[in-house]
Amino acid sequence: MGRVIAISNQKGGVGKTTTAINLSACLAEKGKKVLTIDMDPQGNATSGLGIDKDKVENTSYKLLLGETTIEEATVSSIMEGVSVIPSERGLAGAEIELIGIEKKEYILKREVDKVKEDYDFIIIDCPPSLNTLTVNAMTTADTVLVPIQCEYYALEGLSDLMYTIELVKSRLNEKLEIEGIVFTMYDARTCLSLQVVENVKDNLNQNIYKSIIPRNVRLAEAPSHGKPINLYDPKSAGADGYRALADEVIERGM
Repeated sequence: MGRVIAISNQKGGVGKTTTAINLSACLAEKGKKVLTIDMDPQGNATSGLGIDKDKVENTSYKLLLGETTIEEATVSSIMEGVSVIPSERGLAGAEIELIGIEKKEYILKREVDKVKEDYDFIIIDCPPSLNTLTVNAMTTADTVLVPIQCEYYALEGLSDLMYTIELVKSRLNEKLEIEGIVFTMYDARTCLSLQVVENVKDNLNQNIYKSIIPRNVRLAEAPSHGKPINLYDPKSAGADGYRALADEVIERGM
């Protein structure tokens, strides 16, 4: 039975999609079968795994509207072992289109349950907001992984996210847990990065991953080439960071 991990933070620019792409790829590199579901209307996880957003026929948007099946929407990525349910811009309007639909919070879960046993991991890239798409991801997920950027406002908005997770857990998905927090864009040369890490550790009673993702030029370049970091530059510090995170994620599920 596959483990379903939603990657969420309503604050943009924290490395959420970068984490979805590269955690998926590094889990596959370690022999795991992975399904990545792109629930962000921007579709960056789709293109970051080598899929042309303009050429896909079936998407997570059509899946939510009941216009396709999960099998039909699943395509192969550039990374062996990683399949993708791509996104499209229309997803941004899904919230309005789903008004009045009964049990709309469980649409994704009902579909994912059909294929859960076919994968070791199902990674969901959430949009950078707390809306119906995020709630669908959280009702489907076993756990939520929260990327936090090593910057001054790291804790801003985090209490809102924790509140949403608790709300979903109490009302929609009693099994939902916080997978953990992963620090991204860490710059060892600055005192600030170190202070942020210490501040979060002091203020949050949550699992915090030992693996810290460094600020890395190659990591920033990889998506524009449609490749995860372990294909684009396998020897980079960014690739090492995500491999270490993949190891920890696998370990935590044992």
